[in-house]
Amino acid sequence: MNKPDKPHHAPVRHGEYKIPEGKLVVVDLQVIEGRLHNVQLSGDFFLEPPETLEAMNAALNGLPHDVTQAQLEQAVGAVTGPDVMMFGITTEGVATVVLRALA
Repeated sequence: MNKPDKPHHAPVRHGEYKIPEGKLVVVDLQVIEGRLHNVQLSGDFFLEPPETLEAMNAALNGLPHDVTQAQLEQAVGAVTGPDVMMFGITTEGVATVVLRALA
């Protein structure tokens, strides 16, 4: 018998957030065994270098489902150093959209 929290049975959670003075940020994720999995950020923002998006997704994967705004901002901030250009997106906005998906 399959447990309801197996990856193929965990519901996909969706969140959207329009960053003030910025762009729309969207996230789809699953919560499996109390942790974030398959986090996929998207939206009409731009990142330079573009591989920063995958780094942000990876930084969010594995975080606990009861993560705080500050913890989310710290995780994203750890992969968006001074060499990363973010257009229309902020670490705060990413944290907000993830929390909306988890609500």
